[in-house]
Amino acid sequence: MRVAATSSMLEWLEENQPKVYGNFINGEWLNSESGKTFSIYHSAKNSQLLASFQDSNEADVNQAVEAAHEAFKSWSLVPGPDRGAVLFRFADLLEKNINELAYMLSAEQGKTLSESKGEVGRAAKEARFCAGEAFRMEGSTLPGERKNVFSAAVRKPLGVVAAIAPWNFPVVTPVRKIAPALAYGCTVVYKPASVTPWTSIRLMELLKEAGVPNGVVNLVVGSGLKVGNPLVNHPLVKGISFTGSSDLGISINKTAAGRLAKTQLELGGKNPAVVLDYKDAGSVAKQIVSAAFAASGQRCTSISRVIVLKENKAEITEALLTEIKKVKVGPAWDQEVTMGPIVNKGHLNSIQEYLKIGITEGARLRYGGEVLTDGHYSEGAYMNPALLDNVTPQMRVAKEEIFGPVLTIIEVEDRAEALAVANNVEYGLAASVFTDKLSDAYHFADEVEAGMIHINHGTASAAHAPFGGVKQSGAGSFSIGSSNIEFFTEMKVVYIEY
Repeated sequence: MRVAATSSMLEWLEENQPKVYGNFINGEWLNSESGKTFSIYHSAKNSQLLASFQDSNEADVNQAVEAAHEAFKSWSLVPGPDRGAVLFRFADLLEKNINELAYMLSAEQGKTLSESKGEVGRAAKEARFCAGEAFRMEGSTLPGERKNVFSAAVRKPLGVVAAIAPWNFPVVTPVRKIAPALAYGCTVVYKPASVTPWTSIRLMELLKEAGVPNGVVNLVVGSGLKVGNPLVNHPLVKGISFTGSSDLGISINKTAAGRLAKTQLELGGKNPAVVLDYKDAGSVAKQIVSAAFAASGQRCTSISRVIVLKENKAEITEALLTEIKKVKVGPAWDQEVTMGPIVNKGHLNSIQEYLKIGITEGARLRYGGEVLTDGHYSEGAYMNPALLDNVTPQMRVAKEEIFGPVLTIIEVEDRAEALAVANNVEYGLAASVFTDKLSDAYHFADEVEAGMIHINHGTASAAHAPFGGVKQSGAGSFSIGSSNIEFFTEMKVVYIEY
């Protein structure tokens, strides 16, 4: 592929005609043993074919895992600084190819070009952090309990890791799994979501260009049934890093537990923004709306519940309406657009069904929610962002993950009820608390049941801080940050008598 000197994403897509891509196994592009392929289309222009991919099967998974297992024997012995150097080069290549990757990402997933470029940039930051982690596989030494005995706890690479990524962040999520695996000396078999596999092809090319040896990272494209299941069940796979729905994550965890494979699970969310007090309702609303509708609300960390004290509800609602009305919906290549299409019409229908359920249960639609079909909107799955109020904590729209641009407002009497409502869901990924009182900030940070707490800003995470959740939102070590070492390595304790 190449980035031509074009003025737009659409021109670039026209110049890069659709291809049939193979799986990337042991450094080579191979067709599936199944002999079958499937195709994906432009999310904002459904008639435009983007590319075709292998409809892989268990035989392809076996070949990839065996290649990764063989490569582990040598890659695990490469000194950490040398592994880190490869990742530094990979990060540079991500930035060098940011426009091309953003065009591909926006075409297959739908998010705006600015969001796509931001995602690629974030992936480069995380890759660089992981490159540094390759220098820091720290252990510990302990004083002996017997004379002349020295003891140490050291870290060793886990082995072959299965990386399974979702469709909403098809660049940063795989990098978030592959980069720490390589830093700590593991090898990878990566399965992208079948909805968004195109950018994964380019990631494999850039990893190879960065100097990743054959077999260290392998790509197998296909369904969860034919690729995901045999990958999770494979006896040579020592760990599974999965991002996706809570139901599927729990199923993977059960399977992995049956053979004592490690898991790192980043799952669903129903994230609250608890609004207690503030100086400027507009600034609070701006933070919430940004966190609610980025990536068209298709983020596990999206704010979906605004929990507000009764005396502040009217002011906060009006401020939210003012901000939501600024959201411009349209295709990624339009520079004025701030929210792209839903990933596909099937998911759009699911979101619309939740809106109907909410209204049936007694919620009031204050703004948006309409499916857009006129003009260029007819070529994708578009809707206006929606705001529901009169929502109670027992409603399905207040408890279940919608994974779309729907924001709900829940009124509470006091701070105690606000905390209870925030925790009254099965998820615990992220939470925002807006307050000018230091005591309330500390109290909610301590008591809110979530893996990541944000005080006076939206649910935006950092490239170097641990990322994860509690309850049904995650299990295993947090990803990003230094916490990754708990998943990608095993501890070994050495005793030496002298």
